[in-house]
Amino acid sequence: MNKKAVVLLNLGGPDSLEAVQPFLENLFNDPDIFKLPFQKHLARFISKKRAPKVEKQYEKIGGKSPIGMWTEKQRQMLERKLRENNTDVDVYVAMRYWKPVTGETTKEIEKKDYSKIILLPLYPHYSISTTGSSFNEWRRCYRGNVNTVFIDSYFENELYVKAINEKIDKSLLQFPEEKRNKVHLVFSAHGTPVSYVKKGDPYSNHIKKTMSAVMKSRNEEFSLCFQSKVGPAKWLEPSTENKIKELASLCKEDLLIIPISFVSDHIETEFELGIEYKKVSIESGIKNYIVMEGLNDSQTFVDALCEITKPYLNE
Repeated sequence: MNKKAVVLLNLGGPDSLEAVQPFLENLFNDPDIFKLPFQKHLARFISKKRAPKVEKQYEKIGGKSPIGMWTEKQRQMLERKLRENNTDVDVYVAMRYWKPVTGETTKEIEKKDYSKIILLPLYPHYSISTTGSSFNEWRRCYRGNVNTVFIDSYFENELYVKAINEKIDKSLLQFPEEKRNKVHLVFSAHGTPVSYVKKGDPYSNHIKKTMSAVMKSRNEEFSLCFQSKVGPAKWLEPSTENKIKELASLCKEDLLIIPISFVSDHIETEFELGIEYKKVSIESGIKNYIVMEGLNDSQTFVDALCEITKPYLNE
C-alpha cells in the first residue's frame, strides 16, 4: 500500500453562536499560548466571561466563522489538484480549537493504511502559537507510527506570493479609477507578544519577508502593522488601529488593508478589520477603506499548496 495522507492544519472557528464558548475554552486551554495555573478551570472561567462579547461580534458576520467553510473548500480543491496526476492521496483537515479537531482527524487516519502523512499548516509563517501548537497537538493525539512530514513554513513560495498579488490587484479595482495610483497598502498581520520574538520565534521576520516578496513587483506605498492584541503584555507594534490613525494624520485618504498572515477570512478579517477598524478609519478621515478578501478559494494559492506538497508525495 502506497497511499498517502495530507493534513491541512488550521485554527478553526465556531460554526454557531452556541459554539463560541467551547471554542474559546479550547483556545485558553492551549498550553503553547497560555501558561496558566489551574488552566482547565481558568480556561472555562475566562471563556464564559468573554463569550457574550465575542458572540455579538460573530452575530455581525453571520453568526459563525467562515474559516471552516473556506478550509473545507481548500481541502477539496487541493485533493482534486493532487489527484490530477493519479496521485493516490487523501486530504484531511485538522483544526486546533474546533471541529474537526485534531483528535478526530487522527482517529480517522489511524483506521487507514497510509504509507506517509504530510502535515501542511495553513499558516505560511511559523509561530509556536500557530504551527507549533498544531504540531504539538498532533503529537499528543496521533497513536500511529507512519512516517510523518512536518512542513513548518512557506512564506516566500512564489505561487503563494503571486496569489496575494492577484488579490491585491482585484481589490484595487474597487477604488475609484482616479484614486488607484494613490492607494496606500497596509499589511496587517496577527500580532504576537514581543516575548515570543525574544525567545527566537521567527514569525515577525517571516511576515516581513513575505511583504518584501509581494512588493518586489509593486510600486505602491506600504506599511506593516499588527492586530488582535490580547492581554496586558507588550505585543508587536505598531498596532493596526494606530497605523490607520497615523496614515490619516499624514493625509492618506485611500487604504487597502491586506490581511497578510491569514489564508482565509474569519473573525479577524471580517469583524476586526472589516467593521471595527473601518469605523476607526471613517472617524479618522479616511475616504476609501477596503479590506482585501482572504485567499479563500484562490486557485493560485491551492497550486502553491500542491507545489509545496508534491516533493514529499513523490519521495
